[in-house]
Amino acid sequence: MNTDPRSASELAILYESQIKGKVVLTTGVSPGGIGAAFVAGIARAQPTLLILAGRNIAKVQQTADAVSATGVKVRMLELDLVSLAAVRSAADKVNSWDDVPHIDVLVNNAGVMAIDWEPSPEGYDSQLAANHLGPFLFTNLIMGKLLESPAPRVVNVTSDGHRLSPFRFDDYNFRDGEFYNKWLSYGQSKTANMLMAVSLAEKLGSKKHKLSAFSVQPGLVTTNLGAHLKLFGEDDSDMRSMRDVDRFMGNAIGWSGFDGVVACTPDVGSNTYVYAAFDPEITAHNGAYLISCRIADPWIDTVKPWATSSVEAERLWMLSEKLVGQQFSY
Repeated sequence: MNTDPRSASELAILYESQIKGKVVLTTGVSPGGIGAAFVAGIARAQPTLLILAGRNIAKVQQTADAVSATGVKVRMLELDLVSLAAVRSAADKVNSWDDVPHIDVLVNNAGVMAIDWEPSPEGYDSQLAANHLGPFLFTNLIMGKLLESPAPRVVNVTSDGHRLSPFRFDDYNFRDGEFYNKWLSYGQSKTANMLMAVSLAEKLGSKKHKLSAFSVQPGLVTTNLGAHLKLFGEDDSDMRSMRDVDRFMGNAIGWSGFDGVVACTPDVGSNTYVYAAFDPEITAHNGAYLISCRIADPWIDTVKPWATSSVEAERLWMLSEKLVGQQFSY
């Protein structure tokens, strides 16, 4: 739950001097979503360029039109994170933009939640591909542009759902779907988002590169991300299957449910995006997992050790390189 009531728009005023003049690339910017609220919120602070990326270019166009109306320069990018070939094509396009010599902030916001089994074009769990492998490859392929920034940042959007599963190194693909569980898959992918931020901070957070990376939990937000799920009403099968996983994992929420948890708007849900991307002091905590515009506290928040471990992060980095078929030596 996001307990900070400030909106992304309000934080953009607070961080106006940090936002002004920046080039920001955000994935997953469909209207009504958190990504769209984030770019709309920071537009008023006069960034130099907002690059809006998404699989459905018609939806990206809608958000681009709304942001352009503020007078901010916008560029669109078609990006299908499920397909590694499509990711490479999108990265090639970004790298070909000679008039965009650097990118200051990359927000890996796009993702899916608890979808049914479907193999990606390369044969991987589509949820893992969309939520981790695609962003991992895209981030690293455009790293040259990021490192041209004097103080680059990468923000990975994760979830409290990382509690549902550590990364399943021995069976990340669920025996090619034979033993698939949509919630275990979701949990594993959200854990991966956090571990990737840890790795980026450790590999590129030196004085030479000065890259900062964070993972962000936006809270329960009213968007269409879970519109396909059966969570409430007479047929709450998806809610019950998530509860079963929570109970098996020993998570208290498996018995307490979501009592007292209040959903927030996308404008409030994206406030921690703004904090992670522009707060001048949070860089002292490179690699941190952020909630409600603060560092998550394992005493009061759900912070599973499997998602913050440097050892697990390095294991995942090496596996991810293998799965995407390319090494990135930093």
